[in-house]
Amino acid sequence: MAAPGPGEYFSVGSHVSCLTCLGQQLQGEVVAFDYQSKMLTLKCAPSSGKANVSDVVLINLAYVSEVDIINDRTETPPPLASLNVSKLANRARSEKEDKLSQAYAISAGVSVEGQQLFQTIHKTIKDCKWQEKNIMVMDDVVISPPYQVENCKGKEGSALSHVRKIVSMPSHHSFTVEGNIGIAVPES
Repeated sequence: MAAPGPGEYFSVGSHVSCLTCLGQQLQGEVVAFDYQSKMLTLKCAPSSGKANVSDVVLINLAYVSEVDIINDRTETPPPLASLNVSKLANRARSEKEDKLSQAYAISAGVSVEGQQLFQTIHKTIKDCKWQEKNIMVMDDVVISPPYQVENCKGKEGSALSHVRKIVSMPSHHSFTVEGNIGIAVPES
């Protein structure tokens, strides 16, 4: 069967198999179908092999040469799970702030080591920001280039001690940049 014609559609919950124009075979459960854009969303077996997860694939039917309905669902699908919109909005805002912080560091000319250290600290201490080329942690600790333990300044106490411990860890020092696209790769 080719892509659906006028008045044809895929029922949510049906199982279909698609052959793309590149010869890729995709099979899964229909999660959504938009007739106007000819977009099909399938829940497929996980490519990671992990249990209790699924891959979700968006398929543009304009690039599909064959669609076979394996099992057509005729009964009403179960209701969709509700979404916590405020949690999603907070997550989006947080991700946007993180990306803006990364962009700032790059535009300010911060070294790759400084960017990697910032990311390492930010994983455990969210109150972490850039102040020019310095890393400011909890408004108590300042780490200046070249981002070594001796470059950590602040009021003596648990915050400074904790940040110095993170800075002294070798994990954020073992990365180099390859090419001009800024991909961090472990050194050999």
